[in-house]
Amino acid sequence: MTVERAEATTAKTVERVEAMAAEADRLLADADRALAAGYPGPRPGRQPVHTVYVPADRLEAGLAAQWGRQALKALETFAPGPVEFGAAMGLPAALAADVRSRVLAKLIAEPIEDLRLDFEDGYGLRADDAEDADACAAATCLAAEISAGTAPARCGLRCKSLEPGTRHRAVRTLDRFLAELLSHGALPDGFVVTLPKVTSADQVTAMVRLCERLEHAHGLETGRLVFEVQVETPQVILGADGTATVARCVHAGSSRLTGLHYGTYDYSAALGIAAHQQSMEHPVADHARAVMQVAAAGTGVRLSDGSSNVVPDGSRDQVVGAWEQHARLVRRSLERGYYQGWDLHPAQLASRYAATFGFFREGLATAAGRLQGYLERAGGPVLEEPATARALAGFLARGLDCGAVTEPELRELTGLDRAGLDALR
Repeated sequence: MTVERAEATTAKTVERVEAMAAEADRLLADADRALAAGYPGPRPGRQPVHTVYVPADRLEAGLAAQWGRQALKALETFAPGPVEFGAAMGLPAALAADVRSRVLAKLIAEPIEDLRLDFEDGYGLRADDAEDADACAAATCLAAEISAGTAPARCGLRCKSLEPGTRHRAVRTLDRFLAELLSHGALPDGFVVTLPKVTSADQVTAMVRLCERLEHAHGLETGRLVFEVQVETPQVILGADGTATVARCVHAGSSRLTGLHYGTYDYSAALGIAAHQQSMEHPVADHARAVMQVAAAGTGVRLSDGSSNVVPDGSRDQVVGAWEQHARLVRRSLERGYYQGWDLHPAQLASRYAATFGFFREGLATAAGRLQGYLERAGGPVLEEPATARALAGFLARGLDCGAVTEPELRELTGLDRAGLDALR
């Protein structure tokens, strides 16, 4: 083949490829836009490791520090040293002392990462005048905590559901709470509303519109109000049409929907699970969470597991037994990609942080070594894919966020600072 003919053939090939690619671009333009809009990737910023639920009428000044002191007292009483601590929290002996010291420091510095004032199941049904008064009192107290710098980094409230029987009350409480809170200052960063017992994507759409109306009524910037959905009804997992309703909820919520929170007891009770079998490790819970996980993947909507109602209270055996169970359940959730859960009792903070710190400390050296090998293309016993490198970076970033890992450790083990780690995610 002559040079001229070869060049002509190459030119025709390029022209043909460009024409086919341009046609594919046209055919897929709508799909490309939908994918980019619906699946923007991970939500930026730190995800709390837990949400603490407190009945709204029980909020008082210094609540977070009070919970921290109660958790410290429980540790001093029932796990005074590394040996007892490791046994209660299911930690290897080599990690127990290190994790315990980190937990003690966390309980002093930041015992509660995310606080939710509950006007739903934990609060109950009360007369309108009573709930009005409690909404104003709770907002006033929260505003004082924010002003004093003692409020958790994230906070908000759980209103009642948008089902017919509680819909009016939910709207009324949200309006009154916001009015009182904003009368004392700006809406705090990290403020979020939890919407319980969702049964349809229409309720999520209605919540989006309600947020818009509340923003307008109270002079808030558009998009300032965000919310979470509690997944605790069968209808939100599998709709009457055979589809996963929760996936439609995720996209109906758009940028206002920040999280999906699994409701352990409402969901399993609705499926007829006996009370003594209801648990975060029941098969129905695993199924629901798996559906949630797929629905939220790539959307920026975060996942939270539910709670354990076996609280560390009473005798030594009762407290240690509750810690053992809670730490095991938290670890199980972490292993399955659920990095957040609910805590209902001050002493659960000890097992929450023990299990979380232990999970990240135990995996630190291996994850850092694999990531460093990937960056250096050094090979090794595992062939790392780019997706696995993102997962390794995500693991280390979560360890940094919760306090289980320090930046000096990260730099020593991987050569990366936080910015370099985030660039890989």
